[in-house]
Amino acid sequence: MKSLVFIMDPLESVNPIKDTGFDLMRAAYQLDYRIVFIPMGGVSKWNDQIRFSGNIVVPSDSDLENPFIIGDSVEISDAEITAIFIRKEPPFNSTYLTLTWLLDHVSIPVINSPSGLRTVNEKLWCSQFTSIVPPTLFTRYKADFQLFLDEHKTVVVKPLNGFGGSQVFIVNQGDTNQQVIFESVTNNGSEEAIVQTYLPDSKNGDKRVLLLDGEPLGAVLRVHSNTDHRNNMFAGGTTEPAVVTESDLYIISILKPHLLALGLRFVGIDIIGDKLIEVNITSPTCLQEMSRFNKEDLAVKVIKEIMNV
Repeated sequence: MKSLVFIMDPLESVNPIKDTGFDLMRAAYQLDYRIVFIPMGGVSKWNDQIRFSGNIVVPSDSDLENPFIIGDSVEISDAEITAIFIRKEPPFNSTYLTLTWLLDHVSIPVINSPSGLRTVNEKLWCSQFTSIVPPTLFTRYKADFQLFLDEHKTVVVKPLNGFGGSQVFIVNQGDTNQQVIFESVTNNGSEEAIVQTYLPDSKNGDKRVLLLDGEPLGAVLRVHSNTDHRNNMFAGGTTEPAVVTESDLYIISILKPHLLALGLRFVGIDIIGDKLIEVNITSPTCLQEMSRFNKEDLAVKVIKEIMNV
């Protein structure tokens, strides 16, 4: 039987009405693949063989309280697997890094490529494309931060390896708490922060575009609540329909050859106005929302494209 492995956070943490990993599992099951859930730590190397320890699962969107039927425990080798999906949420830590090293030894498709995952920091990597990103500073030094703030007057400060909208601050020149914010985000100068000039278009939301093999699947606009400036869904943001514009396509055209060369097949990019903010490769989301807005099962499209069926 054709088997797809999904390496994910614990199943009880999955929200079946939002989670993209769940949606991909459901679509794959509908296409007659056996679904194998592997927790972090469930991958081993025995001599020249990679082994996976987990459970067979049946995803179901008919019971939102119990979205998985958890079956037998299994131990399978890479020779028994058709493809592997890494859907582990950030942070990218030592456990995640070890996983990518282990998966370097398999010869089947891994979505996304282990070497690509190691190469691309979701905030830092895209800063090389200076024509399509806002003015950006990466630093742990207060003096650098102060000079950048003095130049741009209003900036956004966030951790280099943050996710889900955690510790994202808007700072204005002259704010009395500006140094405290920078100390907090950099863990008292022991870690880098990303500082970007504030984009007024962020008041209207930020656009998430999902890419499959460098081509857009669709887009949604993530909009903040009335009590928070952050558009992230983890921070209470909501989604609205959006279209992929000519400006978005220009950004995509610049990124596509680099993403393909790195084996990054399923990617989410975040755009504010006409500027690229982040490239999400570890566990890009919003596939379910796009499917509902587009009235198309995009998860099935992803599985078919990746499996070449």
